[in-house]
Amino acid sequence: MINFLARQFEAHRRHLLRVAYRMLGSSGEADDAVQEAWLRLSRSEGTGIDNLGGWLTTVVARVCLDTLRSRKARREEPLDGEPKPAADHVAAGDPERDAELADNVGAALLIVLEALAPAERVAFVLHDMFDLPFEEIAPIVGRSPDAARQLASRARRRVRGSARDLQPDVASQRRVVDDFLAAARSGDMAGLLAVLDPDVVLNADPAAVRLGGIAELRGAQVVAENFKGKAQLARPALVDGALGVVVAPRGRLLLVLNLVIDEGHIMAIDVVADPDRLAALDLSEL
Repeated sequence: MINFLARQFEAHRRHLLRVAYRMLGSSGEADDAVQEAWLRLSRSEGTGIDNLGGWLTTVVARVCLDTLRSRKARREEPLDGEPKPAADHVAAGDPERDAELADNVGAALLIVLEALAPAERVAFVLHDMFDLPFEEIAPIVGRSPDAARQLASRARRRVRGSARDLQPDVASQRRVVDDFLAAARSGDMAGLLAVLDPDVVLNADPAAVRLGGIAELRGAQVVAENFKGKAQLARPALVDGALGVVVAPRGRLLLVLNLVIDEGHIMAIDVVADPDRLAALDLSEL
């Protein structure tokens, strides 16, 4: 029976991973949510499940909602000690899978989704991205179908408004990037904090982690400490039409920083070092 359930589960894994990644924006946490769905399925032995795909999607969505709420609660607590990297398995992820997930959900959209309340994010992702009806979303978020519809509608308005705000303005972004690199090179913490959004998020792909990076950092202070005294070889460049940073010692492209910049502050930094992902980028020197 378990072997039969495992085969059925594997048929849904890719879909579940996409659902979880869109909600969480982290391939490691998405893996955890999908694995938890498998554990619950195996414990249930499929008893009473008429629609396996719907059942698994619901389980993954509920796990993601719990993760988002826990993440929000942790951010509201004071931090003790040094920041810790994300779970070790993130560094050992599948670069091709991570690249596919990142391509499916743009960095700017992930930042917009990050600003939504957990229930808003879940309702919006399930309805607008995966066409789940509000009657099925309602029990996941613990609301009535009408209330779930309102959650998605409110999230949709915020996403559309933020997407317009995040359209690149190369001239103003260039000033932000130049200030960021200058402060990093000189070790100017005040300068770094001035250009980083207080809630800035840094994510590094597995290849960048193997080069000594950290999979995930959150908050201006820890991100600034990460760049303090560095970036000696970094240069501003256009990355897929938006301002970013390239590091290419002796002309060999080593890594790229994709930046999300809004209102003069860096909101997110995506560190890309995987050769296949680097080859797919459209880079132009400034």
